[in-house]
Amino acid sequence: METIAAGRSVKSRLRLVKLYGFGGWMKRKGFAQVRTSNGTIAHAELHWYEAHGIGKREIKIKRYLQAESP
Repeated sequence: METIAAGRSVKSRLRLVKLYGFGGWMKRKGFAQVRTSNGTIAHAELHWYEAHGIGKREIKIKRYLQAESP
């Protein structure tokens, strides 16, 4: 996991506070294996927002790195 932005550097901070509450919001980046809708397992780069006491929110796949057959 890598922190992309934290605190006031998070552009969506006000929206996140409004939706989920106050916290030390960070935008994070990580890598995982995900299963696509056609059953293929692929390595992907994920981005999400995270705050202490609130957890991970709005996880999204930014790009696929490599795919394996089912």
